Amino acid sequence: MSRSFSRSTAEQVVQVVDAVHVGGEVQADYVERFCDFSTDQTQNALSLACDIGLLSEASGTYSTSNILCNFFSTAVDTQKAAALRIALHEYEPFLLFAARLRATGSADTAAQQTKAALTLNAHREEIKDTLISLGTYTGAIETQSGGRYAVAATSTGDALAELASSCRTQDAAEAAVRKHIGIEDPLLDRNEIILPLARALIKAKNGYARDAVTEAAIAFESFLARLALELNVTLTGTSGISTKLDKFRSGPKLPKKVIEACKYIAQLRNAADHGVDVDPDVGAVWTIREESGRQFVFVTCTMISVCLSHVRNNDFSL
Repeated sequence: MSRSFSRSTAEQVVQVVDAVHVGGEVQADYVERFCDFSTDQTQNALSLACDIGLLSEASGTYSTSNILCNFFSTAVDTQKAAALRIALHEYEPFLLFAARLRATGSADTAAQQTKAALTLNAHREEIKDTLISLGTYTGAIETQSGGRYAVAATSTGDALAELASSCRTQDAAEAAVRKHIGIEDPLLDRNEIILPLARALIKAKNGYARDAVTEAAIAFESFLARLALELNVTLTGTSGISTKLDKFRSGPKLPKKVIEACKYIAQLRNAADHGVDVDPDVGAVWTIREESGRQFVFVTCTMISVCLSHVRNNDFSL
């Protein structure tokens, strides 16, 4: 059975997502007027945005289905490109196309193989043009001489860095944090966990790496306290993230590898907390790199997601 594939451009996808984000629950004719597109352009862009996972459709009504949509209503092109690039990492046709482009070096071949592997119902050229548009707009694919294309050496982490740099307001930062955690759960108290992480992201964006680490670590420690109540883990006598994590070892609590992975948060927090003091272990004062502060926020979000996924769904993934 063939799978539908809608031909569009990255720019048109961005515009229809912006239209739906502004309008809320809207019909295609509203999007057509908002974007000043033809009927076919509108429908194709809406369908592709739904396939990518940015929008959802029910009985002809479109609405946003991804918190990344908050980043499309802006004049900052790099912010829109970063948000779309992150979304593409969950879009199977693009992932396969990029993998085959890397393997074959030919966009034509990659498009043909993607069409065959996923039984897409569009022509190879339509598939190629659409996926190249998405890739070049987001920086995931680079244009080379002679009309050739290659997968960019930059990673999703670079898109996260760009997205972090665009988080100038608390609302935008909070949206990025919630997107990266990827789970809505009663344990994720907004005041104690989400907002401190959002503030950490803004501080990381502004170059205050040490403060970003401290703020995000406070959020993670608050998360552990709430998780302990949920799992009947006693934290009496603990001080700091590392000792709290150790309390989750006994019984069917958290696997050893999850606990040890989370210890990274504790170690970088300890380095940041030393401030101007010399660490007796190394005889020097630790500094926190800007990229470490930025990535620390996202790593903290990831480890919160890992813990919740394991507890709620018995998910063994890191």
